[in-house]
Amino acid sequence: MIGHSVRTALALAAGLEFMALPASGLPSSNYVLHEARNPAAIGQFNGPRHWKRGNRLDPNAIIPLRIGLTQRNLHLGYEKLMDVAHPSSDRFGKHLTEDEVHALFAQADETFTEVHSWLFGMGINETDIRQYANKGWLAVDLPVSKIEDMFYTQYHEHEHEGVLKIGCDKYHVPKHLSEHIDYILPGVKLSPPMVKRSMTKRNQVQSHRKGWAPKKLSPQLSHWKPPPYNPSLPSDLQDCARNFTAVCYRALYKIPLNNLPVPGNEPAVFESGDTYSQEDLDAYFHKYIPYIANGTHPKLQSVDGADAPVAQKSPYNTGESEIDIDIIQSLIWPQSMVLYQVDDRPYTTANNISGFLNTFLDALDGSYCHFTAFGITGDSPGIDPTYPDTQPGGYDKPEMCGTYKPTKVISISYGESELDVPKNYLLRQCNEFLKLGLQGTTVLVSSGDYGVGIGPDSNATCLNGSGQNQTIYNPDNPVACPYLTSVGATQLQPGTTVQDAESAMQTPLGPGAELFASSGGFSNYFPVPDYQKSAVQKYFGEHAPRLPFYIANNEATNIGENGGVYNRAGRGIPNISANGANFRAFATGINYHWFGTSLAAPLWASIITLINQERALFGKRSVGFINPVLYGNTGALTDIKNGSNPNCGSSGFTAVEGWDPVTGLGTPKYPELLKVWLELP
Repeated sequence: MIGHSVRTALALAAGLEFMALPASGLPSSNYVLHEARNPAAIGQFNGPRHWKRGNRLDPNAIIPLRIGLTQRNLHLGYEKLMDVAHPSSDRFGKHLTEDEVHALFAQADETFTEVHSWLFGMGINETDIRQYANKGWLAVDLPVSKIEDMFYTQYHEHEHEGVLKIGCDKYHVPKHLSEHIDYILPGVKLSPPMVKRSMTKRNQVQSHRKGWAPKKLSPQLSHWKPPPYNPSLPSDLQDCARNFTAVCYRALYKIPLNNLPVPGNEPAVFESGDTYSQEDLDAYFHKYIPYIANGTHPKLQSVDGADAPVAQKSPYNTGESEIDIDIIQSLIWPQSMVLYQVDDRPYTTANNISGFLNTFLDALDGSYCHFTAFGITGDSPGIDPTYPDTQPGGYDKPEMCGTYKPTKVISISYGESELDVPKNYLLRQCNEFLKLGLQGTTVLVSSGDYGVGIGPDSNATCLNGSGQNQTIYNPDNPVACPYLTSVGATQLQPGTTVQDAESAMQTPLGPGAELFASSGGFSNYFPVPDYQKSAVQKYFGEHAPRLPFYIANNEATNIGENGGVYNRAGRGIPNISANGANFRAFATGINYHWFGTSLAAPLWASIITLINQERALFGKRSVGFINPVLYGNTGALTDIKNGSNPNCGSSGFTAVEGWDPVTGLGTPKYPELLKVWLELP
């Protein structure tokens, strides 16, 4: 019925102009403006797509109205997370259950009652008002004239490149409901795309979520000279700067060889698109970790039709999954691990959606599938994958909601530009990482591999604004979210050993990767979180970069203001770092050298897993959200003071003493980190 109503509205509106309705004029004093925007510049999901406002809708046309109800306690999320994650809190480690988290953010009974009573008072039959299962919003099909009267607004068509939507420029709500209504749809946020005769096909926008896929080099590196022989090192540690292995990780960060696995402490990796080959895992274990038996593999938890493994020579075997699994399994053995393989092949091969992670988060949290926050409910069609997928070979079942219990550690080595999706989309997604932290899950995400940009030095790598072209630094997503841990990369310089200091990863790797360097910078959407403020203030006070900056406004519409190239008020990226250069691993049967922050996130996932196991042996809970502890215990990290992250026509930022936007707080000292967390309750 909804689809038919929408088609009716559009058919009646097409080609017609209507006089303004008197009832939708100036609101009474009992109403307040709830949302408004500039109709000449409707920012959509992949940059400045400008939608042209067209005809008024027929006042008699029926359209589906959704009223999003406000969630409780979103403003208390940070405080609640610090209760269980800050080392000074007497509730440290007392994580919430999934049900407790859901109850914390659910709508208040008063919210539903007030809005429902108002609709009934406006003459709408109670049987026509639908409340959805998650209680996040109410829905009713009404004539355009009725909705315009109720919200003192006017509805128009909006069109861009053949895509038609409906919406308004502003609307009002009764004062007593302003705290209970999050948003209305269609409203300032336009409706989903509608059907219209003679519509042309919409141009597809390529996603950058694989913008920092790890880079590989052939093992024949004749121009790389081995370091001088060091009699104090065993043979398998002589050449770590040129051939980095799990043995090098253990020596560099003092990671123990033996550990006692604890059921329930299996870490997980997120993978999408790329898929591992068992033959390549076996080749890695045989050569570098011979005590791990061939056939060892992670437990597959497939999300929405994803499959693994694939044949060794498969085009879907590009190495990301294999290096993630190789590193974690090597360092936590005999503990096992989990693989979250996400989304069916039609979506992951087309790579034509700008959002990612939502379907993964749906599978971990059933409430997120329909959770309303910041004007967005559930997945966004055209932005996120939609299931059932009717494409050939698609997953033809409903999307998974709450199918899997989150592991205590999750490593993600994927990402995209922060501005690939709207701010409210990221705010809603970021709050889900907060919920995972409340439940005791540590989420580690690689920061990216192209310095202060998101890709090679080409179009769409850096940002434009205020007269600047491809010179403004481009922060990454999801690492901009302050409720996860962003991980940058370091390296051993040629000719050095594990006994020498590391530098920031900055390795020219040939055409297309001339500026391959650990990504870092400052978010345009998220402010500096309290746990990071002292470190960021010290950085600017003692090592302020000689670069012009701007202070991003609430919607980040002033990027590049006054010639600035970065947001001085943004959340700092990364938090920490680890080695990400010259790792040896197999893909498609070839033993490559691998580079990237994709190596650093699984390394940290291994370390946190080992610490969780040690805590479990003393009857303690998982460490959960680790950032507050890290910023309060910098002595348990090795500060990296050399290197930079160039791109966007500049040298980027420089690694300095203390936290910096290249390597964060530094690399792990496992014994010291273990001591810190064992002393906490």
